[in-house]
Amino acid sequence: MLLSKTNIPATIPMHKGIHGGNQILYIITDSSDEDYAKTLSEKQGWNVELAPAITNVPEDALQKLFVFKNGIKGDGIYGFQDEVFSSIRSQESQYSALSSVIEVTWKIGQKTIMFESAADVIAAEEGGRIEFNETGIVLNTPQIVWSDGQMMVRSDKEITDEMSYGGGQIIEINEEELTVTFVAHRGWGPDGRTIYYIVTDATPSKPAETMGVVSSPTSANLIAHSGAVDLFQFKNGIKGSGPLGFQPGIAGAALGDTNYSPMWRIYLVEWNDAKSAKILETKSDIDSFRADDLISVSIARPTNSDHIVNCPFIDPFQ
Repeated sequence: MLLSKTNIPATIPMHKGIHGGNQILYIITDSSDEDYAKTLSEKQGWNVELAPAITNVPEDALQKLFVFKNGIKGDGIYGFQDEVFSSIRSQESQYSALSSVIEVTWKIGQKTIMFESAADVIAAEEGGRIEFNETGIVLNTPQIVWSDGQMMVRSDKEITDEMSYGGGQIIEINEEELTVTFVAHRGWGPDGRTIYYIVTDATPSKPAETMGVVSSPTSANLIAHSGAVDLFQFKNGIKGSGPLGFQPGIAGAALGDTNYSPMWRIYLVEWNDAKSAKILETKSDIDSFRADDLISVSIARPTNSDHIVNCPFIDPFQ
C-alpha cells in the first residue's frame, strides 16, 4: 500500500527554558486550555493544538513548569524570564513532557532576580517574595535539547515515503534559528480523514529506543486514564508505511475532538487470515471487522510493560 506524502518534514519553533542553571530548548504542541493555546499559537507563529483530554491527568504523569508574569524581561511566554522546569529528560523517573503550568508573580517591593532552578522558585514562594497561581493548565512541552543531551538526529536526512521509523524522528535541530524539524508520519483519524503526527517520547524503553526517542516511564501512569487515547497499529495484513511495516494506523481521536490527546495508548490489530486483509480507514471499520471475527485487537505490551507514546497531531502544512 503506497500513500503519497507518507512522511514529510515539520519544522516547529523551539522555546528556551531553564533547569538547574542550564538551558533547555523545548517545543509546545498542545494545551488543555483554549485561551492558552490561542495565546501561545500567536506568540510562536505555529499552532498549539487544543487537547482537552490532558486537563485532569494525574500528578504522577506531570512535571512543573514555572511561567513568569513579571520580573526580569526576557523571552518567556509573557515576555519575562525563560520558563523553569522541574525536571529534564535525563531524569527518566521524574521527567514528563506534560507540564503543569504554575504562573509566578513577584510581589510589590521585592528585588527581582533571574531564577535558575525549580528549587529556587519554590524557596522564594515559601519566603513570601513571589506568589503562585496553580492554573490547572497542562501543556505538552517535549524537550529537544537539555544540559546533558538532545533528541536523536537521523543520520539519513532524506525524507521518503519508504523511510523506516527507526534511527530517530528529527532531521535537524537549529539552535540559532530556534527551530527543530521532525519527520511527520501520515495516518488516519477515527473518521478516515488524513492526520499527521510526530513522535517525541515513549515508554517502555525498548520501543522508545527503536523509534529513536527518549524513554519517559512516567507516561505509563496514563495507561488506564482518559488522558491517553487509543491508537490502532497493524501487525500483519497489507504491507505499508505503518510502524510495524503494515498499513498506516487509525487513531481514536483527531484534532478538534473533545477526547483528543497527544498521549496514545497503542493497540495492535491482527488479521485472523492475513491473506484476506483489506485496507481499513476508520475506527468503525475496526469495530465492524472485529465484530465479524475477521481481526483481533489487543493492547500492546512490549517487554510485558505498559506502552504509551507521545504522538502530537500537527498540521505540517501551516
